[in-house]
Amino acid sequence: MTDAGTESALLSAYAIVVDSRDNVAVVKHDVPAGTRVRRDGRLIEIRQSVPAGHRFALHAIPAGEYVRQYGEPIGSSTGIGEGEWVTPQNMSNEVPVVRDLDPNLQTPAPEYVPEAERPTFRGFRRSDGRVGTRNWVLVVPTSMCASHEASQIATIAEFTLYTRDEFPNVDGVVAIPHNKGCGCSDGTNLDILLRTLSNYGDHPNVGGVVFVGLGCEKTNHTVLERYLGDHGRLLNKPVVRIGIQDAGGTEASVRRGLEAIEAMLPIVNQHSRTEASVSELVLGVKCGGSDGFSGLSANPSLGHGADALVRCGGTVLITEVPEFCGAEHILAKRAKDAETGRAVYGMVDWYKDVAARFGTILGENPSPGNVAGGLLNITIKSLGAMAKAGSTRVEGVTGYAEPPKGRGLHLMQGPGYDQESTPGLVAAGATVIVFTTGRGTTIGNAIAPVVKLASNTSVFERMSRDLDLSAGGVIDGTETSEAVGQRIFEHMIKVATGEVTCAERSKHREFQVWAEQAISL
Repeated sequence: MTDAGTESALLSAYAIVVDSRDNVAVVKHDVPAGTRVRRDGRLIEIRQSVPAGHRFALHAIPAGEYVRQYGEPIGSSTGIGEGEWVTPQNMSNEVPVVRDLDPNLQTPAPEYVPEAERPTFRGFRRSDGRVGTRNWVLVVPTSMCASHEASQIATIAEFTLYTRDEFPNVDGVVAIPHNKGCGCSDGTNLDILLRTLSNYGDHPNVGGVVFVGLGCEKTNHTVLERYLGDHGRLLNKPVVRIGIQDAGGTEASVRRGLEAIEAMLPIVNQHSRTEASVSELVLGVKCGGSDGFSGLSANPSLGHGADALVRCGGTVLITEVPEFCGAEHILAKRAKDAETGRAVYGMVDWYKDVAARFGTILGENPSPGNVAGGLLNITIKSLGAMAKAGSTRVEGVTGYAEPPKGRGLHLMQGPGYDQESTPGLVAAGATVIVFTTGRGTTIGNAIAPVVKLASNTSVFERMSRDLDLSAGGVIDGTETSEAVGQRIFEHMIKVATGEVTCAERSKHREFQVWAEQAISL
């Protein structure tokens, strides 16, 4: 680098101004104190060394004035000089509370791509018309009391009974062990568990199911079967139910499970991929291990990909409600009508109220890694996180693990905790997930492919065996977010047709169920 004290370069060489209304710039890489940058004919000297992903003031921001990024307030200045690094020491987290909503709100639908011009993929069309992107044999424990046996059955079956050569149309055998079920309270938590397990068994990415229960637990076969029937989950696929106590214990149950899967694999293999419109895809969008670049590169790029799918008649689901906080008014004003806008506010308020009962403060959502990467507070994180949802109107909101009632963009209730929110998206019907990360996250899913999108070139190169795509070119200045979004859309179609993701290759199959009574961020 040249002598920063005597020479200068255009600000764009060092930093990004996200919106013309912003009074801060986000640096692309570590910038030393004394660096001088030119912007609009002005020379700005950066007063302290600023880490990558953090921001400095473009001009003096007097105490009490809002610090702005994305054109929105992200905090209040306690006195920030021009060129100073913006930190929790000179910016409080105070932002205005915006809850105004036009009672006559009517947001127009997006301009849809004509059906004849929509791309296609090759997926597994089920008897009810839904199309899966994978064809798994799934072992479902009805409670934690059967999770060990379920894991044993799936692991042994995949290594002794299943081969890709013999069953080319089957993706494998997988279990979803969890720590819920017997001993849980009646009401919402029980309903969420039954809903999640039922929707996994009924998922279009699943070709056959083995349910394993202990026998005496609250969430036994009878209860789960009743729930499936009451909610119209017909499970028109091979299904076997095994009771551990009735079978004679662990070894007998594992043996019976292996016999069931051996008989099931040839039947599941009879399903083959057929041509389907991308309008049949359900995309879940997620982020984790975010940094200061996530909201500038990966998330907006994914938003463009999400828009492309919605305009082709597909469905997009976004969750992590704690990461709507401080910016929920933006989503509410994008709602298709005022009633839907009020529902957006309602889901955020519900989460805040429930969290407060357990002493949880949503402002504590950013992790140490988030903060180190430049996401100093929940407002900054939220403004960047919601970019994953693109720009089309919000069609509706839905509960955790609950499929939406239509196509287009929907918001799903749920936490920011990756191991619970990702399974929630899949239980709500997502057949493919695109997951953005800035620090590097390796999570996958038991039955849905998870595409990892890096926010910066450095982490993508360092974790190339775990991350599928990079939006780092947006930061480097070699690619636009629109171009990356198109790449994401095209890659999503390849994955939906069977291309294996990094998480699948590494056998990342995380699964956990959200419990409202132990509410997480």
